[in-house]
Amino acid sequence: MTSVMTGDHVGEHITVAGVVQGVGFRPFVYRLAREHGLVGHVGNDSTRVFIEVSGPTDQIEVFARRLVDDAPPLAIVEQVTREATAVTVTDEFVIVESRTIPGARTLVAPDTAVCDDCVAELWDPANRRHRHPFITCTNCGPRFTIITALPYDRPNTTMSAFGMCRQCSSEYLDPSDRRYHAQPISCHDCGPVLSYVGEHVVEGGAAIDLARHALRNDQNVAVKGLGGFHLACDATSDDAIARLRSRKHRPDKPFAVMVRDLVQAEELALISSGDAALLESPARPVVLLPARSSTTLSPLVAPGNPMVGIMLAYTPVQHLLLEGSMPPLVMTSANVGGTPIIYRDADVEKLHTLSDGLLTHDRPIHVPCDDSVVRLVGDRLLPIRRARGYAPLPVAMPGARRPVLAVGGELKNTCCIVSGGHAWVSQHIGDMENFETLQAFESTVERFEAMYSVAPEVIAADAHPGYLSSRWARTSGRGPVFEVQHHHAHVAAVMAEHGLDPHEPVIGLAFDGTGYGTDGTIWGGEALIANVDGYERVAHLSYVPLPGGDAAIRNPCRVALAHLWSAGVDWQRGLAPVDALDEIERDLLHRQLTRDVACVPTSSMGRLFDAVASLIGLRQHITYEAQAAIELEIAATTGTPLDPYRFGMCGVELDPGPVVTAIVEDVRRGCSVADMALTFHLALTALVVAVARRIRETRPLATVALTGGVFQNSLLTMACVDGLEAAGFHVLTHHLVPPNDGGLALGQAYIATHRTER
Repeated sequence: MTSVMTGDHVGEHITVAGVVQGVGFRPFVYRLAREHGLVGHVGNDSTRVFIEVSGPTDQIEVFARRLVDDAPPLAIVEQVTREATAVTVTDEFVIVESRTIPGARTLVAPDTAVCDDCVAELWDPANRRHRHPFITCTNCGPRFTIITALPYDRPNTTMSAFGMCRQCSSEYLDPSDRRYHAQPISCHDCGPVLSYVGEHVVEGGAAIDLARHALRNDQNVAVKGLGGFHLACDATSDDAIARLRSRKHRPDKPFAVMVRDLVQAEELALISSGDAALLESPARPVVLLPARSSTTLSPLVAPGNPMVGIMLAYTPVQHLLLEGSMPPLVMTSANVGGTPIIYRDADVEKLHTLSDGLLTHDRPIHVPCDDSVVRLVGDRLLPIRRARGYAPLPVAMPGARRPVLAVGGELKNTCCIVSGGHAWVSQHIGDMENFETLQAFESTVERFEAMYSVAPEVIAADAHPGYLSSRWARTSGRGPVFEVQHHHAHVAAVMAEHGLDPHEPVIGLAFDGTGYGTDGTIWGGEALIANVDGYERVAHLSYVPLPGGDAAIRNPCRVALAHLWSAGVDWQRGLAPVDALDEIERDLLHRQLTRDVACVPTSSMGRLFDAVASLIGLRQHITYEAQAAIELEIAATTGTPLDPYRFGMCGVELDPGPVVTAIVEDVRRGCSVADMALTFHLALTALVVAVARRIRETRPLATVALTGGVFQNSLLTMACVDGLEAAGFHVLTHHLVPPNDGGLALGQAYIATHRTER
């Protein structure tokens, strides 16, 4: 490029786009410019950081390169543009006021864990912020959950009501200070106030002491975090956890555990270097890890599960709670009965039935946001729930210009806004089963539309006629509705994550529990050839009747009996699913199946996992989604292969009948539950490879996308990746959004955007 030059100086106008607000980018630019002897200014607007700079050509070149190479740790630089301009008539470099302009918006940073520098100050008796529960700086703390508008300045956050004291104001205005324009900046004198509500209300440092005392005495305490309230209790106490499970109506589903540091985490779980990096990352997600065989954790944390979800303390309040000899704490979202996380101060009355005490503060939460959950599958990151620490970072969608809103699915709902080459996937909202979640969904849509100044012209929705999200799309009045088949959206989400050519087809294997098929049945064991233009269903599990819909999903024994019936296997006593029902229930179910009453045909792979778990005696009734499938994976990890099970393959149908028959024979022979579980996983892996090979025989396709909730199964996913790669395929898995229905909105948006652009 050519710069405008006067004497030996040149001038440039530079803009930087990406996650560049709220991450210390302007003071970074200020210090960098002064280091290189440059003059001019830097500022924020609604879309980017803008820089006017003058100085020697060689110094500007180095300066421009370091804008990317040495950017602050929380920054994500997507684009740098440089234009020649007149030399700035000044002898200094300054930071100018932010300004708002119409059009696209800058990328909002997610909330991040309190940084090491702030933690050091938290414990330093000589520091004026010693034990300050809200210590933060430009490199850490709340962002997404406190932003009320853009640009990200203090008046546009929930800190606007807190006036800065003289010392905080001085730091805030000093470009050389680590807290320059740290919008949540505060101290003991001017910040939010912590309080404990029990028999009495106590404020300040004593609030932490009372909360710690309550936790040590087996009480349940509601703790206000970044994106909502947690319910906390001693993770080593059977009594405390049993009381919490009773209050939350959550008898079996595992709880997450919070520890103060990696050392304490390693006492509880086996942690690889990759796991450690995730645990200590600024996102601080819950990481699913193999639990140590001998720990102080109560078995009620994760009943019957050898995995434990662990996260490190990520707020100053949590560090103070876990100080010293405090045990690890259960930290689970404060909600009940599938409702969204409680986050508003106006709703704290709901917490009284869930907890014995309340540790709260007076900084409002504007955006609710649960903890993220991830796991490593080999060396691949697999998101299970994408929320705090990751949302609302966008997925790049080059060429996407028309504003689109995608409303996701029924379970694990997220929404997605597309505009200006980005797809902003929301934080986890929840299961769309009640009015409270619908309200949370509507609020999230409105926030994202306002935050990014997007007025959608197209609404993408699941084709299921009964999904609450799809019904909302059709009645919202926001624009025409573009329906997307459920499993097509799953495959498209993987394509979007990996930046594939949207019109190049891939082999998509979409395995999940439920998805509305174009023939009116329930799909879920699908092999598709797909791109954004459409899909071809080239193979699927053979249909099996699902008797009673949701009743069958809650009772794997009913699904198992349906699979036995379809395979022509008699319901003989001694088989676990047969014995799980009394004679009257069995007779009623048999009449349902033979007369085809209230039976919906399904090709669901998730239901096949349920059936196998029931057949081998693992689980006949569930209390949370995918419980039987999770226990089947757990059992398989300790198994030894038996004689192989084999699926039938006839035309487009993949028949599980031979596998069901073989499992029944092994059950009658008294084979090990673990051995049968592993042999089933190996049979499914062999089927995946065989299907991909068969497709490749007639179509020149070498890329396979694995998607759907079944691929949360680490054992299956790694086996399929290894088998497919050995067969010469390029295998794609999810790494930005979950393979479950939490990724549907991205896939819907990807398809609708590219289809409607044309």
